[in-house]
Amino acid sequence: MILADLAGVIILALTLIVLVVGVYSFVHAAMQRPDAYTAADKLSKPAWLAILGISILLLLLFRGVFGAAIAAVAAGVYLVDVRPRILEVQGKSR
Repeated sequence: MILADLAGVIILALTLIVLVVGVYSFVHAAMQRPDAYTAADKLSKPAWLAILGISILLLLLFRGVFGAAIAAVAAGVYLVDVRPRILEVQGKSR
């Protein structure tokens, strides 16, 4: 019984972390220039906004491991692959 409660708390915490990271990714994607996406040879800005927005909606709808996995993959790809290239193109890389 205690282990089941602990597993539920861990899944809830991970889901909330994925939600925060997903919202951050969506906001970051929305704040970038549209031409930076094509200059970085990535999908367009509306495509990334749709991918990230739909993944957040699925996270909220499925409220569990399935929705969190979808949102984590979408936000992870954006943050690891797309975001650095966009910042590099705009001259904002560190």
